[in-house]
Order: sequence, then C-alpha cells, then structure tokens
Amino acid sequence: MFVLWKDHTALKEAEEINALSRNWEEDYTRYEGGIYSSEWFWAKVLHILRSDDDVRNAAYSWVEHCDWIPAVLVGDTNPKNLKRSRCAAGHKAMWHENFGGLPSEEFLVELDPLLKGLKNNLFRETYTCDMKVGNLSEEWAEKLGLSTEVVIGAGAFDAHLGAVGGQIELNYLSKVVGTSTCDMLIAPKEVIGDKLVGGICGQVDGSILPGMVGLEAGQSAFGDIYAWFSTMLMWPVQEIIAKMNWLDDDTIDRIHKETSEKMIAELSAAASKVPLEESSVVALDWMNGRRTPDANQELKGAIAGLTLGSDAPRIFRALVEATAFGSKMINDRFISEGVRIDGIIALGGVAKKSPFVMQILADVLDMPIKVAASEQACALGSAMAASVVAGVHPDIPAAQKAMGGGFDSEYQPDSERASIYKSFYERYKRFGEFVEGELK
Repeated sequence: MFVLWKDHTALKEAEEINALSRNWEEDYTRYEGGIYSSEWFWAKVLHILRSDDDVRNAAYSWVEHCDWIPAVLVGDTNPKNLKRSRCAAGHKAMWHENFGGLPSEEFLVELDPLLKGLKNNLFRETYTCDMKVGNLSEEWAEKLGLSTEVVIGAGAFDAHLGAVGGQIELNYLSKVVGTSTCDMLIAPKEVIGDKLVGGICGQVDGSILPGMVGLEAGQSAFGDIYAWFSTMLMWPVQEIIAKMNWLDDDTIDRIHKETSEKMIAELSAAASKVPLEESSVVALDWMNGRRTPDANQELKGAIAGLTLGSDAPRIFRALVEATAFGSKMINDRFISEGVRIDGIIALGGVAKKSPFVMQILADVLDMPIKVAASEQACALGSAMAASVVAGVHPDIPAAQKAMGGGFDSEYQPDSERASIYKSFYERYKRFGEFVEGELK
C-alpha cells in the first residue's frame, strides 16, 4: 500500500509539523530548508493514521519504496532489519546525526499521540547508495536466473542516482527535467559547514554522492504543465469530434492519435516564432503547488496579460517561460545563500526532447546547460552505485569516470534574450507575490 510523492492530502499535517518545530527546543526542519512539506514522510504517515482506522490498527512500521525493493530482493522485509536510505531519511524524515537520528519521541507525541511508540519501529542507522545491504535471496536468484552471490546495495531516490549517472560535479546544478524537476547540488562538508540553505528540500550528508553534502530543490510541475495545456486543447477532439456519427471509428481514433502526438511539437514550433518583445502573457508554474523555494502546496497556477490576440502558441510560450522562471527562483535561492553555480547539467525527458524549452531555460537562467547523453541516466547512476557495492570500482567518482556517457548537446544563453528575460522575470515575481498574497 503506497502513497505517491505528489500526493498533497497531508497539507494540514505539514503545517502542524512546521508550527511545532518553530516553537520546539530543536527545530527538526532546519536541514529540510526550514519548511516541511506535505509530500514527505511524517506528514503522510500522520495523515493516514488520522484518516484510516483500519490502516492505523494494522500498521506496524512505514517504509520508503527505495528501501522496500532492496529488502524484497534480499528476502528480509522485517522492519527492524530494513536498511534505510540516507537520502530518503534525510530529505523526507528529518533524520540527522545532530538529532541522534529521527525527531525525538517527545516531539512526535506532542505532534499527535497517535505517533507514540512508532519511532521504536522505524530506524536509527541509514545507508548511502554505495553500501551493501545484503545478497540476492534464493527466491529472487531463481526468478532472475542469477546467483545468490549477487550483492544488493542500499536504495536511493531515482533523481539522486540520475544526478550520479549524469556525472554531477562540483558547482554544477544537476537538473532532472521531466514531468516535474529535481534540482541537485553537491558540496564538500568543509565548504557547507554550518550553512543552512532556506526553503529547499534538504541538505544531507551523503544523499547524492557519498562523502559530499547533497542539496535538493525542485518544481512540483514542469512538463506536467505542458501536458495539462495539451489535454485542455484536446477537449474538442475528445468531446465533439468523437461524437460526430458521420465519421467512422477508425478515422476518429486516427484524428485523436495524430493530434495528441503532434500537439506539443506544433505548439513549440509556433511559439518559437512569437517575437519575444511582443510577449504580454505571464504565467505562474504553481499548477501543482510550489515545491521550492519555500514549499507551499496550496498555491495555484495563474495566467495574466491575456488579450483577444492571445492564441494557443502565445499562452504555451508563457507557460514554458513560467517553468523557466520557477527554475531561476531555485537558482537564485542557492546563489543568495552563498552556494556557487557555474552551469547546469540537464537530464530527463524534456531535456532530451525539447530544444525549444531548453533554449528558453538557458536564456532565462543566463547559464550554459549541458545535456547528459544517456537516455536512462537514473538507471546508469544506479549501475554506477552497484559497481561500487560489488567492488568493481573503488568509489562513485571512479565509476562515473569509467562508465559516464558524457554529454550530447549544450545550450548557450543568448545575451540579448537573456537581458529581455530579466525584466520578464521581475514581472513574474511581482505576479507571484500578488497571487500568493491573495490566496492566503
């Protein structure tokens, strides 16, 4: 029984965690960017305990998916024996060495008595992705046609291993650009020191690259916004053309298929021809709330500046620009907090498939963007981590050097467009402040 990360039903619980943390002797959110999200471990657990009596009475412990799969493969899913991922624990469950692990029992019980005793059924130790958790069980060795000598490594988040597979390096922000985004940086512990970056999704020792502090941010929607707009434009095809009884079913299916498949490409081609100086439409990329900076999942998207001349390509361009401006908000937060960014490494579906989006992103960020060559950077990063667990390579940097696929394209910012986008970005921020104020 799993709850997806994009589920935001635990908004109330997240607000309670934030309120209690700010008035507690220990602020357990301080390594989480100072704002706990409804997308994360404790908020989801508490929401389910409150809303489902059957689950509450039956549940003994709770586990992240990336910890469950290794446990299944080694054949031991006893919650007391599960080897928990450092990145999952640190970024989602408020685990930190300075706290002695998870938040205190007193804090959790004060949050809600329903949490009493749960900590005892969770964990204290955590494991980075280069550490062995066991060997492949006989059951799974037989199913997969492999040997029980195969070693199983600790789990990690897909995006974090994607950053590894995309050859993340110091001072480069690794950005998974897909339906949503995950923005990651690594820094030596001696560089980060006691610095706390506000409003991000956490900073955890060893969460991305063992031996480094991993810093994570991201947008709750990116490509999902383009998909929403495409689906909205498909309404006449689905609801009107589909009911035209003078068309046969094969023709209707073909119209639907071809229109759907070509929608984003045709919108991109038309939007690329809209002169930048004529752009009057401004949008906010909060259709699924705001993940960072400063998590607020209650926010909504918005579009302003519409005229009778605002056609679909112009609105689509504004949506693409909004996702780029949302990315710049993340960059600006890191930079304002003293974290250096020299360039961007991009991976994911949008990064590989949409030069239009990526060029706007480079122009808005006013930074070069290198696109990882690998079509499956998350799988490649997982293989790199596995090679270390198996003893093939001594550490992940060595594995990256030996196994990395390099980069197959690079986007350079256009100085003229970058200059124009600076003023558009200020308009985006003002619009955002207004909308956020109205929604309070």
